Amino acid sequence: MEQKSPKYIFVTGGVVSSLGKGVAAASLGALLQSRGYTVHARKFDPYLNIDPGAMSPLQHGEVYVTTDGHETDLDLGYYERFLGVKLTRNDSVSGGRIYWDVLNAERRGEYGGGTVQMIPHVSNKIKEYISAPTGTDFVICEIGGTVGDIEGKIFLESARQFAFDIGRRNVMFVHLTLAPYLEKSGELKTKPTQMSTRALLENGIQADMLIVRAARMFDMAEREKIGMFCNLPARNVISGIDVDNIYQIPMVYEEQNVFAIMAEHFGLDNKPGDMSRFERIEKYLSNGLPSVTVGVVGKYFATPDSYKSLNEALLHAGIVNGVHVNIRKIDVKNFSPDQMMGLDGILMPGDFDDDIDNAQVAAAGYARANKIPYLGIGAGMRAIADAGSVKKCDRRIGSHVCKLCDGTLARKIYADNMVSERHKHRCGISAEFAKDGLWVSARSQSDDFAEIIEASDHPFFVATLFHPEYSSSPYTGHVLFNAFICAAKEK
Repeated sequence: MEQKSPKYIFVTGGVVSSLGKGVAAASLGALLQSRGYTVHARKFDPYLNIDPGAMSPLQHGEVYVTTDGHETDLDLGYYERFLGVKLTRNDSVSGGRIYWDVLNAERRGEYGGGTVQMIPHVSNKIKEYISAPTGTDFVICEIGGTVGDIEGKIFLESARQFAFDIGRRNVMFVHLTLAPYLEKSGELKTKPTQMSTRALLENGIQADMLIVRAARMFDMAEREKIGMFCNLPARNVISGIDVDNIYQIPMVYEEQNVFAIMAEHFGLDNKPGDMSRFERIEKYLSNGLPSVTVGVVGKYFATPDSYKSLNEALLHAGIVNGVHVNIRKIDVKNFSPDQMMGLDGILMPGDFDDDIDNAQVAAAGYARANKIPYLGIGAGMRAIADAGSVKKCDRRIGSHVCKLCDGTLARKIYADNMVSERHKHRCGISAEFAKDGLWVSARSQSDDFAEIIEASDHPFFVATLFHPEYSSSPYTGHVLFNAFICAAKEK
């Protein structure tokens, strides 16, 4: 069967970092999906690390894990959650990985002894990753960093070349910028957006659409001003206003006719979309529902995105259970039992290191003694075990099969005897573990490790070796998180 040629959308950023390019890219994909198109997503990070796996959460935020065992930028989590797709190691590519590939190819003699240069060798390698087959109608490629970063120039050059190679009407460039608000004068300043778009143009790329982060919607005069200075029709200037929740962003784009802009560029039918998935979330967010309070006992709260997938999984479970989930951050470095008062559930996430703090052991013990629903992940499992039962192992990462034992809460929750979950760990607990009413309710396929431990004397006391948060969806949640929030709601 002939491979169909997808169309491409490149999402770039300017002015400052952390404007939300990943959410913007995922939201554009969601609009395309709402019209029946299939979508794939990729992230290109110019930094020189081979991947983010060795980066501290305090430096880079959460490290996301794909099913095939690749540690990636957290933006891949946005793509998978918004779009309901499974991505792979070829969908998160760093500058370090590109140079590694090129230099290894040179050592193998693949360039015939010629001089290895940024163009064409590095740019061609980047284009290989951009164009890797997906079998979808669209591929959305986010380029990390901001326009003007020295390490990002070759990625912009590669995108420019790629658009030239396959035809400009098959590629759309969306540029995300910032319009600062000056409170004293009550003005939204557009000059940073103008300069950023000009810097992009200096790299040979004319933006086809601007998404400008701003404190309020632009009026038509402001859109016309930005459009005039940036070579764009006013209708292609989109107000990227702040929202209470990221899942409202597709609706904000829909109201500003973003799909119509994409349809005009690519020659698509401008047909209405099915936005019911996001309308359901909008309704949940606006309803006056009861709430539960979950204490998250962790180490990395100094960086907001350290527990991104975890926070999202709690929100998703709240949607499924019809409750709002309030998160109380409990830092193990400043732990006090008083912080546990009034909690409806306690969640202990995984750690970047293998050390278990006494505060983590105390928090897990408090949850068990006071019959508070408890969900432990990775470190949250080790915190309930004795030190002698924890053993080092070869690093396990990506999806692995777990065997669930009959007659257990885990078996009831999953309604299956074999499941696949994503792992990221260097140590585990023996599959023969048993202690004071704690017992193994799921084993690894090899029977070496405990995959789930639960307590027989507790309404919900479950700890996992794997990371269920990576598989949660805003549309369905994840069965373990759903059950955990259900138990918190009942409490």
